[in-house]
Amino acid sequence: MPRQARLDAPGTLHHVMIRGIEGITIFRDDDDKKDFLCRVGDLAEKTKTRILAWALMSNHVHLLFFSGPKGISTFMRRLLTGYSLRFNRKHQRSGHLFQNRYKSIVCEQEPYLLELVRYLHLNPLRAKIVKDLRELDRFPWSGHSVLMGKQESQWQEKDYVLGLFGRKRSQAIRAYRKFVEGGIVQGRRPELTGGGLIRSMGGWSRVLSLRKSCEKTENDARVLGGSDFVAAILLEAGKTVKRQIRNPRDKKAIKAIIKNSCNDGRISEKELRAGGKRREVTKVRGEIAGRLSREFGLTMAEIARELGVGASAIRMILEKMVAKK
Repeated sequence: MPRQARLDAPGTLHHVMIRGIEGITIFRDDDDKKDFLCRVGDLAEKTKTRILAWALMSNHVHLLFFSGPKGISTFMRRLLTGYSLRFNRKHQRSGHLFQNRYKSIVCEQEPYLLELVRYLHLNPLRAKIVKDLRELDRFPWSGHSVLMGKQESQWQEKDYVLGLFGRKRSQAIRAYRKFVEGGIVQGRRPELTGGGLIRSMGGWSRVLSLRKSCEKTENDARVLGGSDFVAAILLEAGKTVKRQIRNPRDKKAIKAIIKNSCNDGRISEKELRAGGKRREVTKVRGEIAGRLSREFGLTMAEIARELGVGASAIRMILEKMVAKK
């Protein structure tokens, strides 16, 4: 059964879960975590992505954010590609670092936004990385400490989140902490880590009730929210896809980059895509691969298709570029 395309409507609330391939560790030391967060902040600013909550664990990451005008794809591609290349170079490894497909759930703000902020920020406590809420208040690898004023982060939307708890900062922080404390006894909440009819309706009893009344409901495994919200998101996502198809500016720009780079390097596009290893060809291929990754956020597989080589070849090119920096 083919996998569904991602819902990528700009400005929507996304809960993203990123896992290491086969459960491997994706942060081996604090410098790795700092590098990852640095990339999150830099890309959030460039793509106008608004980060609300986050938590870094040893083998996975949770992010909660409002996507920017161009949606989620560019932000996530550049984040994961850039980090994995640097991680592999630093730790002298090769191959994929993350599962091929990160999990992204579009969420309805009411009632899920604050519940998700709490759920994400309690991850270190549930995993027993910290022993209690007081220790979590100062834990540097979750957005909770930023909201508590114990850590600084220019890119986290702390004013927005705290504003939902009160106008005065001190009162808002106390109200937020009390709210988080109330979630400790809830433990793991699988209903907040996915979408679909059962989760969105609050359980099987509600689903059965709707079926008995013959009430029609919209649902989608990629969305956590009510029927009207699901329908609106699917409609907007459809419009976005159509706009992308009707407006192929990126495709034209990519073709222009390939053509101009080949002309400057005095090679033909046919020679570029033939997989040749002549010095002039590999130089042009490297320049193009770097630009397509950096400027358009293309995946290695997408760059490989544009240049007529394998994804492993593109990975090697990009890793060499990172090593030279």
